[in-house]
Amino acid sequence: MKKIILSVVAIFAFGVANAQDAPGNGFSKGDKFVEGAFSFRSGDVEDSWSFTPKMGVMLDDKWAVGGFLALAGQDNGNVENNTFGIGAFARYYFLTLGASKSFNAYGEIGLGYSALTNDPNVGSKTTDNAINANIDLGMNYFFTSHWAATFELANILSYNNANPENGNNSSDLNVNVNLFNNIFAQPQFGLLYKW
Repeated sequence: MKKIILSVVAIFAFGVANAQDAPGNGFSKGDKFVEGAFSFRSGDVEDSWSFTPKMGVMLDDKWAVGGFLALAGQDNGNVENNTFGIGAFARYYFLTLGASKSFNAYGEIGLGYSALTNDPNVGSKTTDNAINANIDLGMNYFFTSHWAATFELANILSYNNANPENGNNSSDLNVNVNLFNNIFAQPQFGLLYKW
């Protein structure tokens, strides 16, 4: 927890120092952006990776729309799982702080499709399909006029309707209304580039 808090403080401090000379931070109508995160893990028990790129365009200085991909893989020696997802999102920036508009908080709603391929060493390969919907809270902090750190702080609502190849359909709805007790417990970090 200390490392997360110190990382956030360091990014904000670095950004404040750089943002003083960068009056063009934040978003304007017509701006385009790409953002995403990448993770990789290799170990004796399991290897995994994920890549989640997004691309969007600002309709004005508050609203953005765009699309995303969700790619992931996992292998524990017995089973290999690969995930492919695609979807669209709408984002509303409800809070902008600083004279240079460096800090931007947003709410986002997304809708997507995902397919999980399960390939065991013993047995047959299966693919499970799902429809996903979510409402998230996040923020961007511009440390230059083009680059920002992104933080997805909370997943307020998520819905998943799974249609497995073998088995019954299932639906899950998760509502996290008490997430504000510690929004930094599970943040997801990434980078954003705007032009």
